[in-house]
Amino acid sequence: MNVHGTVAEGFEPVRDAFARNFTALGERGAAVAVYRDGRKVVDLWGGTRDVDDTAGTEPWRRGTAQVVRSATKGVAAAVPLLLHRRGELDLDAPVGEYWPEFKAHGKERVLVRHVLNHRAGLPVLDRPLTPEDALDPLRGPAAVAAQSPVWEPGTDHGYHALTYGWLLDELVRRVSGGRGAGQWIADEIAGPLGLDLWVGLPATEEAAGRAGRVGRLDEPEPSQPGSGPRLRPKRSVTEAYENPESLTRRAFAAITPFPDQNDPVYRAAALPAANGIATADGLARFYAALIGEVDGVTRDVRLFDRATMELARAEESAGPDRVLVVGTRFGLGYMLHGSASPFLGPGSFGHPGRGGSLGFADPEAGIALGYVTNGFRKTVTADPRAQALVRAVRASLTQGPSLS
Repeated sequence: MNVHGTVAEGFEPVRDAFARNFTALGERGAAVAVYRDGRKVVDLWGGTRDVDDTAGTEPWRRGTAQVVRSATKGVAAAVPLLLHRRGELDLDAPVGEYWPEFKAHGKERVLVRHVLNHRAGLPVLDRPLTPEDALDPLRGPAAVAAQSPVWEPGTDHGYHALTYGWLLDELVRRVSGGRGAGQWIADEIAGPLGLDLWVGLPATEEAAGRAGRVGRLDEPEPSQPGSGPRLRPKRSVTEAYENPESLTRRAFAAITPFPDQNDPVYRAAALPAANGIATADGLARFYAALIGEVDGVTRDVRLFDRATMELARAEESAGPDRVLVVGTRFGLGYMLHGSASPFLGPGSFGHPGRGGSLGFADPEAGIALGYVTNGFRKTVTADPRAQALVRAVRASLTQGPSLS
């Protein structure tokens, strides 16, 4: 397996771990980028741009982008936090103050912060949306506005796998005079930073073939050298995913059937919970700009000031998750380091994508990481390939030379 790209001195363990993901963990095509103190120290890619050989065997190149699923949530979360910093959005105001139609059916006390910390009580839709309805910018929010909470808002937390996107997008639209989260990200985040990152892939990028094809990836054989032991989920978790009446199944089935993630129509839509498309560098560079300055298109850019960064990673929800059925920790829009989603250390914040992708930042270490793949596994929050890269970054910081 040929791994392309570069690593700075001291970060060789990341290159080794990335190569092992192909030889031992069945990786087909992927990329990883790491920034330290605003400077790129890892930029690696390998494999094919499409997960399925029948679709082609064109190699993954620098700049190949992929759907990153729920890693999109971490990018989208920056929008309401930046609006809050500008004084345009009050995190402690009821959502209905900005979105009057939302007040119905017992949602009067849902606060803006409940949307971000997964305490709104709205992870499911009693009537799942069709793919056509889900991609319509009006129908998704209308369905959430018509939904009753499944628990008293603010009293508990549970992962809003898909509804998070419609809640956030409509809030941003109401505050920004009709500009949705995808356009806001393009104008205010991706543009100034020069990121290869989109929530709603432009037709020009689709025509240029920027995004590879994603798909399911079989689990590696446990007998493969380096594959490690196969972890079995707890029975309660398995049962939750198998039971069609559970909050778990219903949350992930809010769109039924789920759209083809390789369909240009799907990729052009803006679903801030699920269909962001990014390169590893775009994802890592975004997180680098949350914790420090990064060289932008025309000037150095830092997205979050210190106060906003601390808001993002202050614990808002912790403990048993009513949807994921494991213990999770959330700040405002970001997962926090914990057993369900290990990042670099206690102060890390970010978001994984179901089945593989990952983006996060660790302010104390000055580290930002982005990992994207075209092969989705059954994992939800802690994919072994991503975790191998995280451990390698940790080892590099511990064993490598000082880069300060």
